[in-house]
Amino acid sequence: MDFREKYFEIMDKNFPDKRYSTDTLAERFGILYKELVAFNEKVNLTAVTDIEGAIAKHFADSLLIEEYIPQNAKIIDVGCGGGFPTLPLAIVRQDLEITALDSTEKKLKFVSQMANMLSLKVTTLPARAEETGRKTEYRESFDVCVARAVARLNVLSELCIPLVKKGGLFISCKAAIGAEEYDEAKAGTEVLGAKTKNIAEQVLYTAQEEQKRSIFIFEKISATPEKYPRQYAKITKKPL
Repeated sequence: MDFREKYFEIMDKNFPDKRYSTDTLAERFGILYKELVAFNEKVNLTAVTDIEGAIAKHFADSLLIEEYIPQNAKIIDVGCGGGFPTLPLAIVRQDLEITALDSTEKKLKFVSQMANMLSLKVTTLPARAEETGRKTEYRESFDVCVARAVARLNVLSELCIPLVKKGGLFISCKAAIGAEEYDEAKAGTEVLGAKTKNIAEQVLYTAQEEQKRSIFIFEKISATPEKYPRQYAKITKKPL
């Protein structure tokens, strides 16, 4: 199966304005896909390695949030795993400066490898989010914090919002169940110093089906109280 052909087909379906349908991007994502499959044979990055699945569920899905990210933003991707959404965002937005945070160093090796290979402005940070949010050099220092498929929103908010500076954004992309998560997380986001800015409903088109996505965007309006984030066990046991 030809990667280039499938790339244009799936990207055009998800983004009818063809914003990502260029020869240059197709080539760069082709390199990313090839290296992902090769690395995945040594380290388990993902169960989705077929061409259509990777383009839709790794690349296109990661890019659903791109339009909500301001120009020249300093970003942290919490729980980036094998580099999603970090790598797709860095490929299409060379203005962004991205810190890829994950507690699994083996996965971050792939992110670093691709950042070097594709000359991306990506730095890896092997650490836990709740510990990072308490460190002076990272706390409230990012314009945007992004996260996908990491934890329920009421847990994720406490991991992410402390990292965002006042006036910055916390952006979370969730599956259809996201609306339920939002209801249980809304009060906690306000305690952490953020307010809801926008909730966008989108559809991810794969080769076989349509999957609903909810994008939650929170704006940081005041400093996060010093006692947050708590230890992870406390966050999960009693979410805000």
